[in-house]
Amino acid sequence: MHIKLFRDRIAALKPLLFAACLMPLAWLIWDALHDGLGADPVAQLEHRSGDWALRLLLATLAVTPLRRLSGRADLVRFRRMLGMFAFFYACVHLTIYVVIDLGAYWSQVFADVVKRPYITVGFAAWLLLIPLAVTSTRGMMRRLGRNWQRLHRLVYVIALLAVLHFLWLVKADHREPLLYLAIFGALMLLRMSGRALGVRRLGS
Repeated sequence: MHIKLFRDRIAALKPLLFAACLMPLAWLIWDALHDGLGADPVAQLEHRSGDWALRLLLATLAVTPLRRLSGRADLVRFRRMLGMFAFFYACVHLTIYVVIDLGAYWSQVFADVVKRPYITVGFAAWLLLIPLAVTSTRGMMRRLGRNWQRLHRLVYVIALLAVLHFLWLVKADHREPLLYLAIFGALMLLRMSGRALGVRRLGS
């Protein structure tokens, strides 16, 4: 009975999480329509959409440590939604850069990918997100079996690339990207410690 009630609570929270994940986009559109983006609106659009892509990506990584620490296995049911919204904001971020910033001038886009390291790693992170988004359904999980888990471990590489993209982009104040790097490092430590604990239990 207790398990059923908790599952019902998780199901009830999903629409709230969905709405919460859409709020940054709503604020971005509101500010864009009401001249709330400052002197460089395109830079603000890029920065804020990229910020939310990274935050949601890190939130996706945080689900497993939170599940282990809290003992709430059903928290994993939030992970797919968080991951898909991370991909969505990454697509918004890339679209703003390509279409608004560069005017869909594709030769410039490809030149930037090759010449600018922060764009190279950012573009690589987005490319690696695509197969994860495509295979995020339960049907794909069943079809791929164990390979699904191996494929989705790419999320750790993607998160590191995304943090590096932000860190290399910033020229002066590195406090915000360094904070994200610290959060990523802490999540990796929690994951490794959780795996080591699981190995110890199996060996005992």
